Amino acid sequence: MRELVDIRKEIDSVDADIVALYEKRMKLAEQVAEYKIGTGKKVLDKEREKSKLEKIAGLASTDFTRCGVTELFEQIMAMSRKRQYQMLREHGITDEMDFVPVESLPVEHKKIVFQGVEGAYAQVAMETFFGNDTENFHVESWRDAMEAIKNGEADYAVLPLENSSAGIVSQNYDLLMEYDNCIVGEQIIKIDHCLLGTKDAQLSDITQVYSHPQGLMQCAGFLEAHRGWESISTKNTAMAAKKIKEDAKKNQAAIASRLTADIYGLKLLKESVQDNPNNSTRFIIVSSKKMYVRDAKKISICFEIPHESGSLYHALSHFIYNNLNMDHIESRPIQDRNWEYRFFIDFVGNLEDCAVKNALRGLKEETVKLKILGNY
Repeated sequence: MRELVDIRKEIDSVDADIVALYEKRMKLAEQVAEYKIGTGKKVLDKEREKSKLEKIAGLASTDFTRCGVTELFEQIMAMSRKRQYQMLREHGITDEMDFVPVESLPVEHKKIVFQGVEGAYAQVAMETFFGNDTENFHVESWRDAMEAIKNGEADYAVLPLENSSAGIVSQNYDLLMEYDNCIVGEQIIKIDHCLLGTKDAQLSDITQVYSHPQGLMQCAGFLEAHRGWESISTKNTAMAAKKIKEDAKKNQAAIASRLTADIYGLKLLKESVQDNPNNSTRFIIVSSKKMYVRDAKKISICFEIPHESGSLYHALSHFIYNNLNMDHIESRPIQDRNWEYRFFIDFVGNLEDCAVKNALRGLKEETVKLKILGNY
């Protein structure tokens, strides 16, 4: 039996050969890139890569090594493509983006729309982001808000996107893909839910509780502790408070903000009924104008990928190769295509960054329907 130290020395020698051959191959890949730049050919040639992988797999002597070399050369080819994308930028070949940088968001004489009624958390987010002196109005649904900025009835819309306890607001993710509006800002606010009833109500009178589905989820533990209560969904927490006022029934209560108690003349039956004391919601500011503040530090994108093995892995590798930090990844089913998904990703960066441009070029070439949702 050979000594382990001798085996490791031989492995080190083989590894050195592999590194040298890898660098030689990448130099050849750069020559390929120069040719493609000169002729205008695309970097990714899927049929060529497929044929090449089949040929390489045929050189292996066992099923185990066949699988291994296929995976190895998939990575080598992926790295080659990434280098070629870099070279395109180095030669001044860049994709034109229709996003315009601005020094700051224009807010004077602008109109803002939010979903719900007076006292909604979206109104709180709006006032926190824009201040208290803005011209604003509210609509019944999130779709109505997106329509309002699309049609020029409002300049900005404020929409909830994610809660720290209940997760994403999936409908708004889908609306970001459906409409050609973009994210220009975000505002995170602490959500402190209260149980509100009529002036003559006591906690022992309550049998029905109204709130938005997210509000009910965020207070699930509190509601489960009162098993005799019926939970009923409304379109908005403030709408729930308004309903309690209008119905004037002391067996009904709303889960909503303390602000709505003052607005609708309701009694605070119990405060801070959310399960998570640090419960917060992330709201996005959406505009029909494709713009971003020059010092923006977060980018949101969405893409679809071919329904085949390794597609997501290869897409995400563009962030790793370009040293970009992903903050968040979410998937949503694609309508009319069972078990296929589109992916929403937030990552740190600015559209002017070279690394971002490289990553977006690679993603555009290798994914389906890449859409930049905003830089903010």
